[in-house]
Amino acid sequence: MEKFHAFISFPSLFIYLILTNSLRDIFFLLYGVLVCILVLIQGQHYWKLKLYSLIDKPFNQEKNITFFKKSKKLNLILIGLIPLVFVFQLYQNDWRILPENLISWGILANLFAVLEHVNYYNRQLMIDNLSDLEYLKRNKRLKVASLAKDLKENAL
Repeated sequence: MEKFHAFISFPSLFIYLILTNSLRDIFFLLYGVLVCILVLIQGQHYWKLKLYSLIDKPFNQEKNITFFKKSKKLNLILIGLIPLVFVFQLYQNDWRILPENLISWGILANLFAVLEHVNYYNRQLMIDNLSDLEYLKRNKRLKVASLAKDLKENAL
């Protein structure tokens, strides 16, 4: 699903928003969607590599570890820019929150981007199966994300 969302649904939404709204009104929303796309691309790439490791298909481990470490840093920069983009959106709209500028959707899109980053690089936010639920009940906290473990161990 990450691949579908990264390359089809979120880019389609991005294009639709550009075609149906003024860029001035949806800048913050577009930023959130773009950050989501970038994080989802990283996620689908990670799961593709995990599949490769299961089927013994070779890939360059060192190159991909470097990719994910750089991606994590880029994500943190982009997340850090969210408040500035929000302020820029307000500035563009004379410091008013207008219904037509879809600010609520922008907040949700940016929040989703942050949560996706956390889900891949910090804690597994998704409870995919019964063992995830049992882990949560037993330990009273979320699992460390698979990618976070792999980056710590320097191996995919």
